[in-house]
Amino acid sequence: MKLTLKIWRQKNAATEGKIVEYPIDHIEPDMSFLEMLDILNDELIMKGDEPVAFDHDCREGICGMCSLYINGEAHGPDRGVTTCQLHMRMFKDGDTIFIEPFRAKAFPVIKDLVVDRSSFDRIQHAGGFISVNTSGNTIDANTIPINKKDADDAFDAAACIGCGACVASCKNSSAMLFVAAKVSQYALLPQGRIEATDRVLNMVSQMDAEGFGNCTNTGACEVECPKGISLENIARMNREYMSASLKG
Repeated sequence: MKLTLKIWRQKNAATEGKIVEYPIDHIEPDMSFLEMLDILNDELIMKGDEPVAFDHDCREGICGMCSLYINGEAHGPDRGVTTCQLHMRMFKDGDTIFIEPFRAKAFPVIKDLVVDRSSFDRIQHAGGFISVNTSGNTIDANTIPINKKDADDAFDAAACIGCGACVASCKNSSAMLFVAAKVSQYALLPQGRIEATDRVLNMVSQMDAEGFGNCTNTGACEVECPKGISLENIARMNREYMSASLKG
């Protein structure tokens, strides 16, 4: 395939960025999207030009680092996949592809397509822990009875990889789906009930402090989430938050 790539180039968060056009040829349909970018960078390096900076790690859809905004969609036109799982067969010969970083106040650009998502880490640090003894006289988790539905729901919430597609897809750059998934992950299990009140209050407070917007109730976050995290988690977090606020 012969393609035209229009890629966002930006030196750092303090400088202005712009779209730069790159033609590319000999792209096979079975290549992954990141392989295509690797080929582009090889060509740029051979020419003595600066390669395009983009994030990646596992390339297995697990870490969420590869997040890109492709033709106006988080992770591109496929569904239930991260950018590294997106293949070039989703595009046609002669296509023009726009590639941009995730855009949100809380995700400042580091360089080109790489953004700083450490705000997600700070939200988790604000409440993502449990007071279970993890050394010495530990208790086997399998000895604690847990309703299967609760266990399944907690597992589904824990599938969130923190890629930020929910933020990129929301017109208000809301992180509600991410935070709700992390709150639900602990709220549904007995080990996480000890700090339940403080956890949801602290995590929501940190989310607001990071500059994320409010939930729009449009559901774009669930549609674009590569792990299919359900909006039900937001409803659960709202219930947890209301209950915690009344206790406080």
